[in-house]
Amino acid sequence: MTWLQPVLSVAAAVVIAFVVSAIVSLVFKLVAKREEWASRLVARVRRPFRVTLLVALVWIAFSLSMDDVAPKYLGHEIVAQVFRCLLIVVVAWLIGSLAIFFEDLGLARYRLDQPDNRVARRLRTQVLIIRRLTVALIVIIAGGAILLGFPGVEAVGASVLASAGLVSVIAGLAAQSTLANVFAGIQLAFSDALRVDDVVVVETEWGRIEEITLTYVVVHIWDDRRMVLPSTYFTTTPFQSWTRRNSELLGSVDFDLDWRVTPGSMRQELDRILDSTELWDQRVKVLQVTDAVGGFVHVRILVSAVDSASLFDLRCLVREELISWMHEHSPQSMPRTRVQMAEQEVAPRGAKPKSTAGESALFTGENADADRAALFTTSIPVIDRDEV
Repeated sequence: MTWLQPVLSVAAAVVIAFVVSAIVSLVFKLVAKREEWASRLVARVRRPFRVTLLVALVWIAFSLSMDDVAPKYLGHEIVAQVFRCLLIVVVAWLIGSLAIFFEDLGLARYRLDQPDNRVARRLRTQVLIIRRLTVALIVIIAGGAILLGFPGVEAVGASVLASAGLVSVIAGLAAQSTLANVFAGIQLAFSDALRVDDVVVVETEWGRIEEITLTYVVVHIWDDRRMVLPSTYFTTTPFQSWTRRNSELLGSVDFDLDWRVTPGSMRQELDRILDSTELWDQRVKVLQVTDAVGGFVHVRILVSAVDSASLFDLRCLVREELISWMHEHSPQSMPRTRVQMAEQEVAPRGAKPKSTAGESALFTGENADADRAALFTTSIPVIDRDEV
């Protein structure tokens, strides 16, 4: 009968924990019918809240009942230490879930599926970095709180501090690259130099920033490959960002055509192509003859689109439609290589070509200058040192 009271107390604590959690869950479900944040809070915090409440009530009930039955029972300190560690872990879990909930609540106000999502991408990048830092800080604090509850930790800490000089040097050398990447990741997040979903060109590859962590950045390449680069790469190496300020871009389509091309007709066809597609954002539409040498006429077309993906498709569409138009309506515009056949000329008899190379010499001929020539042809006087 000695252990009956603790068992009943623990069972009562479990029942109370489930009843309280059910009441709280019901209240938030009623609020969730009017407020969307309540449903997100229930989905995020429900499990850690129930576990924390259960561990706390069971520890209180067990401790109070055992103090009445056997204040100094065998294993008293071990049981208390286990409950204390469990409570620290579940409280850290609850705090981390609450922090993630508030971060998600802030991110919900800024969506990435909008045409101009530069602010949303910047905030999402910063919040994701803050989330990782928050989780890491909570884990460190929880681990420190658990270790401080064990006797003898102070002595271990003193012995570690005695050799702190050597340990700090070794740790600094070993973690130099890791710490550099960590600080580079924080710098990328809060300097607004790089954001999630940014379109970049790195290592001659085009892609989007898929993930930014404390130590590395994942780039989603256009052909569904992933390029993983250290955070220090983006702080030390130049890279192209196509969405730094906005996502609108300008692209070119180039043609080398025959001299019989009619740019006016091409402009009319370009107008028809752009007016018939939604890829064009109606900002830029230019057709210019930029060069006309070497037997070809170089025609450059500039068009604009809302983002890089639309611009690539628009350039391909303009190129294909204009090629089809030239085949059907302007075949004379297609590039051609001309070869002129000339008969060999026979020089008349007795006629000998006269060279005029001497007339263009520097020191003789029509350009002769006696004084200038004398500077290079007269002898150089030799002075005897004995006579001086």
